[in-house]
Amino acid sequence: MNQPASTLEQLKSFTTVVADTGDFESIRKYTPQDATTNPTLIYKAVQRPEYRHLLDKVLAENRRASLTGNALLRKIIDDLLIAFGREILAIVPGRVSTEVDARLSFDTAATVEKARYLIGLYEKSGTPRERILIKIASTWEGARAAEICEKEGIRCNLTLLFSLPQAIACAEAGARLISPFVGRIYDYYKAANGRDYAGAEDPGVQSVGRIYTYYKKFGYATQVMGASFRNTGQITELAGCDLLTISPELLEGLQRSQAPLARKLDPARAAAAEISKISLDEKSFRWMLNEDPMATDKLAEGIRKFAEDIVKLEEIIKKNL
Repeated sequence: MNQPASTLEQLKSFTTVVADTGDFESIRKYTPQDATTNPTLIYKAVQRPEYRHLLDKVLAENRRASLTGNALLRKIIDDLLIAFGREILAIVPGRVSTEVDARLSFDTAATVEKARYLIGLYEKSGTPRERILIKIASTWEGARAAEICEKEGIRCNLTLLFSLPQAIACAEAGARLISPFVGRIYDYYKAANGRDYAGAEDPGVQSVGRIYTYYKKFGYATQVMGASFRNTGQITELAGCDLLTISPELLEGLQRSQAPLARKLDPARAAAAEISKISLDEKSFRWMLNEDPMATDKLAEGIRKFAEDIVKLEEIIKKNL
């Protein structure tokens, strides 16, 4: 008798599954199409003995560099991001997302410069740009940077996204995909209202559903990749989303489960929704974001935390130089 398909295999039948980790063995185990990384994941990974060789290799190569101080630190971190990205690309058939320094989140020109530099490093090492997504924070400046990058063939993943106006700005910039953070929205409302949420009433799930519906209704090519999950229920409620990036722990839960999975997000149903299109410029973007305390707080917090982890990574590098 054939064994029933796992919930993870069922999910893969209508959603592209992406691994949200810097752990190579987890990526091999769950066979995702793509993988994403961020400063926090890389910071955690370099402290594990099995990945120490990557840090040591990058440090050794840069000890011969003519750079010093902050310029050297930035170069080592960029080289480390590429080293992890290339290792991941040797495992997944699709793409890897590599993040721009969060401290550039409000600087369009610097973000574009960094994106070009990272793509150049990948291409110099023999990796085609089609396999790379540059992760940029979903600020107004980040959307403008993505608009420039996309016109140059640099595909972008707009991250730290918590609201519809952010999603609209990114789609109108022509970003390849966005990463709305389900779990962090859930965290905010759970703390603010002193109650738990499950299933379709989860505010993070609802936010992604609204964005998905808006995109399909108005024909945007930008894909939606739900991210930052706290439990498998949030994932199964978004079955049918273009992509979902999932941590190893939750991938394991989906792998072990054989519960039947129904598609919840459907492009045809979304396209038929009766909603109005929103006209957005910089002023209306900033006002709508300001009117959403959750999105304002979580965007600022997310940028701060990613920046803090880059600083921690810099400290590890300093100790080992």
